[in-house]
Amino acid sequence: MCIVPQKLGSFMEMAFGGRYVILLMALFSIYCGLIYNEFFSVPYHIFGSSAYKCRDASCSDTHTAGLIKYREPYKFGVDPSWRGSRSELPFLNSLKMKMSILFGVTQMNLGIMLSYFDAKFHGNSLDIRYQFVPQMIFLNSLFGYLALLIVVKWCTGSKADLYHVMIYMFLSPLENLGDNQLFWGQKTLQILLLLMATVAVPWMLFPKPFILRKLHMERFQGRNYGILRTSDAELDVELDSAQEHHNDFNFSEVFVHQMIHSIEFVLGAVSNTASYLRLWALSLAHSELSTVFYEKILILAWGYKSIIIRLVGLAVFAFATAFILLVMETLSAFLHALRLHWVEFMNKFYHVVSYCYLIVFLSFLFGCVLLLLPRNKKFLHDLSMAIMSEDFFFFPRIIS
Repeated sequence: MCIVPQKLGSFMEMAFGGRYVILLMALFSIYCGLIYNEFFSVPYHIFGSSAYKCRDASCSDTHTAGLIKYREPYKFGVDPSWRGSRSELPFLNSLKMKMSILFGVTQMNLGIMLSYFDAKFHGNSLDIRYQFVPQMIFLNSLFGYLALLIVVKWCTGSKADLYHVMIYMFLSPLENLGDNQLFWGQKTLQILLLLMATVAVPWMLFPKPFILRKLHMERFQGRNYGILRTSDAELDVELDSAQEHHNDFNFSEVFVHQMIHSIEFVLGAVSNTASYLRLWALSLAHSELSTVFYEKILILAWGYKSIIIRLVGLAVFAFATAFILLVMETLSAFLHALRLHWVEFMNKFYHVVSYCYLIVFLSFLFGCVLLLLPRNKKFLHDLSMAIMSEDFFFFPRIIS
């Protein structure tokens, strides 16, 4: 129990409000450290010995000589023996790039699945048939297939070039794959996926506007049949009302809107997948900064016998770790993650519609009436006239 409440500063109040987000980020950073089996850029053999050993007696320095694999892969995460070897950067870059694509494709599929539940909740079967289904087909025919190739290459140890596979899937789909074939029937599957992705684009674009137009025309024509009116005036009123409802539907506007959404999804499927590669770039930058701070500051200072130089090096290393890695890099990673959730993930299902805050505005008006009613009757009269004339947005002029 807090007996004497103390008001926090602006920065501490912001940090306290995001305490659960900070906790989750800290837990996930520990998990990533276990995935890469390192701590302050130092590799640790936490889960047993390495799966690699020296090739011969001259292989004593793993930083300059190659290693050979002699046992099963490392039990958990990245083998620590990659750290400091000549193949460290190519291996980790390839791993992080592929992991980023897998994360991106998985999250975008989750976003499209949420659009299905949203359409089902609102009873919108058109969005399910002509938006959810073709979007799933298009995304997974291209980038879902790329994710499948990544997993198959990891499991089989194939030396196939995935860049070549994806590029020539579009440029030369009938060409023989050669060494880039990962499994039997890959060429036939690629042609089928390419055709499915091609069909999915007009599937998203054309049916929905024409179906909406047909439904509207049927509904409009149904209004012409009813009880006969007794007077010409009533008939004119009904015809005017029907014509007004008929004019509410603008086919060109609906078609352009659907075309914009279709083009946005097709282009976004490419750009959003590429945008997830920022995870690879962030991980690479953080890893390289950790290595530089550890080797060029702490280890370099620890090479001197002077205790003062060691303490200064330790202080500089602690400052760089706390303010650059823990503050700046964490903030950068959080902002990039926020962007991935807000843009790449939420644009698959989240749609914003603007509404006029009429109720809130009227509540504000009547609150002002209650405050000013005993003092100024002319203000009440002007306010009533403004409301009757729907002149809400000239309220400041009335007060003045």
